[in-house]
Amino acid sequence: MIAALQEHNYYGLNIDFEYIFPFDRESYNQFLRRVVDTLHPLGYIVTTAVAPKISDQQTGLLYTAHDYRAHGETVDQVIIMTYEWGYTYGPPMAVAPIDQVRRVLDYAVTVIPPGKIMMGMPNYGYDWTLPFVQGSAASVLTNTGAVTLASNVGAEIRYDTTAQAPFFNY
Repeated sequence: MIAALQEHNYYGLNIDFEYIFPFDRESYNQFLRRVVDTLHPLGYIVTTAVAPKISDQQTGLLYTAHDYRAHGETVDQVIIMTYEWGYTYGPPMAVAPIDQVRRVLDYAVTVIPPGKIMMGMPNYGYDWTLPFVQGSAASVLTNTGAVTLASNVGAEIRYDTTAQAPFFNY
């Protein structure tokens, strides 16, 4: 890591490990401490990216091993991936519905110093075939790609006030 940071003149390191087994939670925390203890004296910052949790008791392969409190105590910034409620193989919905994002941030500020929190924001959407069939995959769209698609098919872009997200059907 140090050689890559130096060779490319990077400012710091972001660690984004997902699908960590729950029994490796403390090992992951110890790994983060070792990275910080190694890189800080060399002048580098360390950030982590974590799955969106609403409590420390939230279980699942994406959540259990991400110890928000330990990350907040250890690293310089914690990037919370507040997106992917709507995802490639899931049913159609907003990628980052504001009510869900708010729940995550409401929890995060109770265990991570607020000045260390960075909120990930999606810059994409999905094109689902309707009616949705479990196991089917949506296509990823850029923001401009979505607008272009809506224009090309003559769809009206509407706005979901609950999710605070645009959408269209065609």
